[in-house]
Amino acid sequence: MKLSTILYAIILLSNVSCSSAEQPQANPPGDQELPEKVVLSLADKDATEKTKALYSNLWILQSKGFMFGHHDDLLYGRMWYKDQDRSDTKEIVGDYPGVYSLDFAEIMDDRHASSDLNADRKRTILEARRRGEVITACAHLNNPLTGGDSWDNSSNQVVKEIITEGSATNAKYKVWLDRLATFMGELEDAEGDLIPVIFRPYHEHTQTWSWWGSSASTSSEFIDLWKFTVDYLTKEKQVHNLIFAISPQLDGPSTTERLLFRWPGDEYVDFIGMDSYHGTNTQSLATNVSNLAALGKVKMKPVGVTETGIEGVRDNSGNEYAKYWTKEILTPILGKNISMVIVWRNKYDPGQEGFHYYGPWIQHSSAEDFKEFYNSSFTIFSKDLPDMYTMNENVVVE
Repeated sequence: MKLSTILYAIILLSNVSCSSAEQPQANPPGDQELPEKVVLSLADKDATEKTKALYSNLWILQSKGFMFGHHDDLLYGRMWYKDQDRSDTKEIVGDYPGVYSLDFAEIMDDRHASSDLNADRKRTILEARRRGEVITACAHLNNPLTGGDSWDNSSNQVVKEIITEGSATNAKYKVWLDRLATFMGELEDAEGDLIPVIFRPYHEHTQTWSWWGSSASTSSEFIDLWKFTVDYLTKEKQVHNLIFAISPQLDGPSTTERLLFRWPGDEYVDFIGMDSYHGTNTQSLATNVSNLAALGKVKMKPVGVTETGIEGVRDNSGNEYAKYWTKEILTPILGKNISMVIVWRNKYDPGQEGFHYYGPWIQHSSAEDFKEFYNSSFTIFSKDLPDMYTMNENVVVE
């Protein structure tokens, strides 16, 4: 049992700098009453039963707390690479994240044959599923037109070419999607059922730096790309274990309308994510998360922070931030009714030559604070998870 009462009181007292509208709710989220029956809808009407079950539990879990996630947590850490059963998170608290985040790009694009991590990506997904954890994936795909990387926004023709049926780029991109379809069909749990994955392609589409971003494609082109991707995977390739998540990036204080920038339509989005690299602007995070949670209720879709963190977990002076986890993540999100918070990766760097890490690390001065973060009943790790793959009796998924 996690110890929450004392920590919750401390956080309420330490949050006096927030406006009253942004302060945590007086009652823990788990005390809120749920409607007798909730009806949710997936973009894929032929989704597997376990995919629907996961979706139902993502919705319910929001009223109880949020899952902690860490990108690539099972693949490598600061001081290790591809070691089985290792995790920078586990080394501090003895438990794995509730959400395992990874990248599907090297499975899909022209790096598929040369990547040294693809076999381990599959292995770690299977391991996470055996523990009952939730899996989510982004895709930093190379530019299929120019041959550049994900951040090559030099051409405003790439999205247009992808969605032009019969073009060379369209044919190439379909091969990339075919590889994802094959991979998804190989992910089976212990019962032989397909493992659901929350897939968030074209993340941070509000920004300019990616080939699918706002400087390299029009809004209508992006929306057509999104719909083409969903339809091709679910209808053409019969992939039925994906939950489709959109994830705009909001760093400064923003609005609900910004979350809906280039919205493909309610029928094409299952999960509303938000990437937030807000630094130590906790008020910004609190505001944007409040808007995110409110939008989720309007759209009847689960929501979550799909990327966040500070490189090196440092404060504004560049020093290690020892109280980062409770002050900058837990405090502004308490009571906001979101399903997950995922921090970005810890780069493998055994020589400690840089500071490219965003998650917990045992040699960092915030490790003790991360233990406090873990002990809150509002943070959900692997051992705290309910059965995420059995349909919740309070939810119907269509």
